Amino acid sequence: MAEKIKSGREQLYRVRHKLAATGIAFLLCVVGYYAVFGANGLLDYQQKRRESRELDRQIKALQQQNGGMEQEIKALKTDPKTIEKEARERLRYARPGEVVYTVSPPAVAQPPEKK
Repeated sequence: MAEKIKSGREQLYRVRHKLAATGIAFLLCVVGYYAVFGANGLLDYQQKRRESRELDRQIKALQQQNGGMEQEIKALKTDPKTIEKEARERLRYARPGEVVYTVSPPAVAQPPEKK
């Protein structure tokens, strides 16, 4: 009888061991799934990293554009040649004795209307 009890305990121990191992394996699978596909998982992290790199590129491009515009503003405030160039181009100013010619763009032929 003692051997049956000992044998029963060993079987119970094996069943518990298998059940615990299966439970842990299932739990690890669930945690792994959420680590990769969850709300803040690996896929979201990679997407956010891509967006961050793209935004960094945009920031650098805008900073360069801003620097160019600042130089242009400074030139428009202080450089007489730049001021004259802008006045001639935008306002069509001319010095006395100069003649300004303007060329209008060619007219685009419209296709005949179908009836």
